[in-house]
Amino acid sequence: MEVKIINTSSNPLPRYESEQAAGMDIRTSITEPITLKSLERKLFPTGLFIELPAGYEAQIRPRSGMALKRGITVLNTPGTIDADYRGEIGIILVNLSAEDVTIEPGERIAQMVIARHEQPVLIKVTELGATERGAGGFGHSGIK
Repeated sequence: MEVKIINTSSNPLPRYESEQAAGMDIRTSITEPITLKSLERKLFPTGLFIELPAGYEAQIRPRSGMALKRGITVLNTPGTIDADYRGEIGIILVNLSAEDVTIEPGERIAQMVIARHEQPVLIKVTELGATERGAGGFGHSGIK
């Protein structure tokens, strides 16, 4: 599969950091450092615009190292970029730590996974098929 991409930033194109990585790193397209205070959220530009084939989406996910080491995550994770969206990819970061965290220009802030999806036809019914689990949820499977 090929994905068309416009890169208006000074950063390299997103890339996979290992041979079998599912996500490619996305960098900030900012000109000076931005500090996120504790519990503050901001939209970070990337300078990236993509054209996905029909039936695919791009998912924006947190970077695990940023989450663990600095308390920074993607607020609406996973963020979804639809195949018909042509605007700039923006990343909403939130600081869940108790400390201020500074994001640097060109810093890797998220990862993008390209995934196939389907749009099912919903069929309105009055009853669903029975299963052993039934309506049990929210920890139900661990209770005996």
